[in-house]
Amino acid sequence: MRIPVTLLLLAVMLTGCGSTNADGSLDRSGIWGKFVGIVSDGLDYFYHLTTDYGVAILIVTLIVRIITLPLMIKQIRYTKVMQQLSPELTKIREKYKNDKQKINEETMKLFQQYNANPLAGCFPILVQMPILLALYQAINTNQALKLHEFLGFLTLSSTQSFENIILAILAAGTTFLQSKMSMVNNDPNTKIMLAIMPLMIGFFTWQFPAALGLYWIFSNILTIVQTYFTKGIKAPNLPGAAAPASGGKKK
Repeated sequence: MRIPVTLLLLAVMLTGCGSTNADGSLDRSGIWGKFVGIVSDGLDYFYHLTTDYGVAILIVTLIVRIITLPLMIKQIRYTKVMQQLSPELTKIREKYKNDKQKINEETMKLFQQYNANPLAGCFPILVQMPILLALYQAINTNQALKLHEFLGFLTLSSTQSFENIILAILAAGTTFLQSKMSMVNNDPNTKIMLAIMPLMIGFFTWQFPAALGLYWIFSNILTIVQTYFTKGIKAPNLPGAAAPASGGKKK
């Protein structure tokens, strides 16, 4: 679910929708404009504390991760449930390999039987969507941020530059790693998306302002750290479902 949601988010960003005045400044008259204004003011606030907009973006990213931590825990528990259901899902795909509709029907029945919510895997990014959209518009309307250079060389408003290529590689790499850590089965579709998503994120990081690439990289790194330190979270045992294989000598 995370892949389509992310691509939808990027598509919305490409439309340039938002509250912007004719002169390029932020229009704070509407609800969305006020929300973007809060994000922009937050970046300015942390900039005045740290004298670096790049660090300010990191702090905002950290705040977003803290806000979404409860949803992250739910997502991890959902991942554990999917690990237990993985053998059953494999059987369904093998049994009805020539009937996609039947595969979908039987998969949904299995989810209902064990009260597994497929949407749990994308809750964190759904919450981050308005933040990311607001950050994108705040970057485009905050003149001080657009002129700022992170670490003395990375202009935060730059696009399609050499620096953006470096950010694109980092964004793609961290996206692949955090997606790999979240994989729960060997579904061919999952593997395809695992290959495509980093390339898509890398491309959009190259296209978008560097500040947004920084946010994406910081967010991926924090997700990787969260996933590592919360991997011990246990899901409830599902009657009749195979327990996920743990590390060690057991197979």
